[in-house]
Amino acid sequence: MSQRTVHLYVFEGFADWEAAHAIAAINQPAFQQPTDDGQPWRVMAVGVAGDMVRSMGGLAVVPDTHLDSVLPDHSAMLILPGGPGWEDAEHHAEAEALARRFADAGTPVAAICGATAGLARAGLLDDRLHTSNALAYLKGTGYAGTDRYDDSAAVTDRGVITAGGMAPVDFAREILALLGIYTPEVLAAWHDLYKTGESRHWMRMAEAAGTAD
Repeated sequence: MSQRTVHLYVFEGFADWEAAHAIAAINQPAFQQPTDDGQPWRVMAVGVAGDMVRSMGGLAVVPDTHLDSVLPDHSAMLILPGGPGWEDAEHHAEAEALARRFADAGTPVAAICGATAGLARAGLLDDRLHTSNALAYLKGTGYAGTDRYDDSAAVTDRGVITAGGMAPVDFAREILALLGIYTPEVLAAWHDLYKTGESRHWMRMAEAAGTAD
């Protein structure tokens, strides 16, 4: 398995829009920087089992692989979207344990919305700057990182990305920046495009990437 592979955790009812901007940019080569080893970026869905799941929007997704077969050394990042069950300490226990292994190995982890509670329970937010839907939400986990909470839309600290569920574009920006998918100039234009909806930023992206006609 390539270290250019990003793993997306999928489960029944996962919030399909929360990681959509990120995985689309990762899986499409347009505007990307060349990789050092020439290997393309790709996204793989990972589940607790191999059974098909349906997203919150009703999309049927069959995981490419299982949580217990994913190794941090063979992955570029683990992305955890929100959805049902994150308030339950047992519901996503395997995904939380995998996130802990990733962080311990120095492989990035990104969580948005409810999935930030999973990182809190795993102890990954006790000593890192982080954000979520609200501080009160994370307090429900009993974690020890309340003094490290940041009200920003998305936060990256020592390989761990967190974001509120209202900030999928900012979440994607942090992911793309940490992975180095785009140059800083392309990424800035990309972020402005999807935050403002102004088409002029598309040309900025093309010019920065050297693909403008």
